[in-house]
Parts: sequence; C-alpha cells; structure tokens
Amino acid sequence: MKVLITDPIDDAGLERLREAGHDVETAYDLDGEALLEAVADANALVVRSGTEVTEAVFEAASDLVIVGRAGIGVDNIDIDAATEHGVIVANAPEGNVRAAAEHTVAMSFAAARSIPQAHARLKAGEWAKSDYLGTELNGKTLGIVGLGRVGQEVAKRLDGLGMDLVAYDPYISEERADRLGAELVEFEACLEQADFLTVHTPLTPETEGMISTDELELMGSGYLINCARGGVVDEDALAAAVDDGTLDGAAIDVFAEEPVSPDSPLLDVDDVVVTPHLGASTEAAQENVATSIADQVDAAFAGEPVMNALNAPSVDESVFPRIRPYIGLAETAGKAPPNSSTVGSRTSRSPTRATSPRRTSNSSPPPR
Repeated sequence: MKVLITDPIDDAGLERLREAGHDVETAYDLDGEALLEAVADANALVVRSGTEVTEAVFEAASDLVIVGRAGIGVDNIDIDAATEHGVIVANAPEGNVRAAAEHTVAMSFAAARSIPQAHARLKAGEWAKSDYLGTELNGKTLGIVGLGRVGQEVAKRLDGLGMDLVAYDPYISEERADRLGAELVEFEACLEQADFLTVHTPLTPETEGMISTDELELMGSGYLINCARGGVVDEDALAAAVDDGTLDGAAIDVFAEEPVSPDSPLLDVDDVVVTPHLGASTEAAQENVATSIADQVDAAFAGEPVMNALNAPSVDESVFPRIRPYIGLAETAGKAPPNSSTVGSRTSRSPTRATSPRRTSNSSPPPR
C-alpha cells in the first residue's frame, strides 16, 4: 500500500511503515495541483499542520483509506469531506501531550518573571536587575480553558506548585475536575478568577475568537498563556490589552497565521512572550506522534479498529487488547446469511473501504 507523507515526521514513523511492507513516499511543501497529483494513487496520507486536506484532495484520491495527522489539531483537514468519501481521519492526541503541557508551564514562568526580556538585555550588556519585579505562581489562581488531555497535565503540574485551580470545560464532569483538584466553573467566572489563564482548546467555529476584548477585560489583570491553537485568542485584542495594562503580560506559542507576520502587533509589545509553535517540539513527542500515526495507518489497511479515528468508531488503547479476539467473530456473525450457522467458521475481512466511517460523538473534538 502507498503512504504519502507531505509534512516531515520523525524517522521512527517512516521506518515503522516501511517495516510493515508499505511503499512510503515523502513529498513536502506540496499544494494546489501538485498535491492533487501526488495523492491521486495514495492509499494513506500523513500530514502535520502544513498541508491543507480539502475536499479537492479527497476527490482526487479515489484509493485513499486514511488521513493521519501526526499530532493533535485537525483544523487543516476537512473531516466532513473525508466522511463523505469514506476516508478515516485519525490523529495522535497522546504523543505530544506532556511536551505541550511542559511548554505551557515554561511559558507561564517566562511571562511571570520576564525571563526573555531580561535575557535579551543582559546579552546586550545591560544589568537591568531593578527593572524586573516578577510574579510568583504560588498562591495564585490558575484558570484553565479546556480541561482535556493537555489541560489536565497542566493542572497536575501547576497544582503541585501551589496554585488554586478553576476550569471551564462543558465536556468534563465535576467528579473528574475534583480529582484533578480543580473547581469547574462557567466561562466568565473562569476568566474573572484567573491570575493566570491557560488555553487548551482546538480551533473550531465555536472556539474561534472566543477570547477577545470583552473577555480580556473580565480578567482585569494577570497573564494569558496560549500554547493550543492560533485563532482562539484575538491577537489584536490581546496585544492591546497587554499594551494598555489591562493584562500584566501574555505568552503565545501559536498564531492565527503561521509563520506569524512580522507586522503582528504581538511582536511589538514587550510584555508578550512569543515562541514559534514549539509546544510539541521535543524529541520524544515527535517520535511518539510519528509511530502512533504509523500504527493507525497500518491498522486501517488491515481492517482493524483505528485507535484515534475522529469520524469512525474508535477504541481506547487500553481496551483494545481485551476485545481484539472478539472482533473477527463479530464480523463473521454480521456477514452470515439468515438462518446460517457461523460458529467456528471464518471468513476473510472485507476491505477497509467497504465500510465508510460514520460520524460519531467524537467526530468534532470538544474544547480541550
């Protein structure tokens, strides 16, 4: 089977696909007609955030079985179009969770203690010790918008540093929040109580621009940290809020357009710390997401459940080993003609393309 990879992934993922016997082709920086031509005979497409997988891509790729996103965010993939064309879309949500959480914590400290600014001035020969009076995280309130995988890891780490936790997430139960030491509150209350606000939501029509001028005014002061997705926070509004003193500072790793424009107002405000989308940029995270998506591509080709399918029924990794022996039996029973006995018989698996993925409750990821 042919696997086309249009954004760079770790070599461990490439090797896993080759060891499974697949024909792996890498072709980076494709778009337009070049992308449509390259994907025409592909059975799987593996991307990161650089490739836009539009309806035209699915129209051009009649043999496509699965699109794998080596990472979490899938806002560059038209999942509805994939579903209409019977193509599975899967991501790798676990592989870079710790890396993203650690970067969020690092950015919180960087903003609170003005580390990049002091570093730059000292490198330039200035001993500006008296110009920086930092803020301690201990005893402050952390507001978490999106208490999913990354949000939960951030909660664990910053709870251990003595912060009080409040969180907004309409998809998380109070019991789950309690176990993390967080109080579940409404969105406005989360903003009002937060000394530090961290954002962990995907970019969807519902979350785009969800934090803008009015929301920043509700915070009143403090720091906003976004290492999730660009576009969730209104960048012009954030720059203005830090510049006029509404907020004490901010730390931003993701932008509505990447690479970020040199004209972005966020780059002109001294108390805004910026990094170029480094949240998942660790060796471990890159290897984890690459091998995870390689395994899911291989599972799709074999007609097995795809662990993190977003538009088809999926199975948690911890559960799959226990139910795997029953999958063949269930499939055989389902194919049997009326009044026939199938116990003890085996039939070959139908091709993956025979059953189009169905929209399920996890087709559109909730704010996390």
